[in-house]
Amino acid sequence: MTEELNQHNKTEYPPMHTAEHILNQTMVRMYGCPRSRNSHIERKKSKCDYLLDAEPTVAEIAEIERRVNEVIERNLPVTSSLVNRNEVPDSIDLSKLPDDASHTLRLVFVGDYDACACIGQHVSNTSEIGRFKIISHDYENGRLRLRFKID
Repeated sequence: MTEELNQHNKTEYPPMHTAEHILNQTMVRMYGCPRSRNSHIERKKSKCDYLLDAEPTVAEIAEIERRVNEVIERNLPVTSSLVNRNEVPDSIDLSKLPDDASHTLRLVFVGDYDACACIGQHVSNTSEIGRFKIISHDYENGRLRLRFKID
């Protein structure tokens, strides 16, 4: 049997896309919120939106940045494996999968820090990402938008 994944409709910049995975898991751990529901990932700058009950303080925004960089500095391997959709652990959120997602899914692991279903491009080690920097943020009607870059 041949494993068949959905075709991907865009090409991400692997360091930025991998940083997004780390940011998502950091937000889940800090705020108990879902992974970003809306994101735009580009080489020069990116943005992710999170649903939160209250606006984070300036100190909390700085802490998000610090924690993401701490994970990047751990030089974690970024690996993937193909799994049957029915065998995906309950801890992995599949709510963003398109309706026509293949039966076989690719799970991407950032060391022991994050795991999610993803067909995008990633670095092979977090040491390839660079320094994560939140360049601005705003909060409106329960939506936190973080704009960030990597140097």
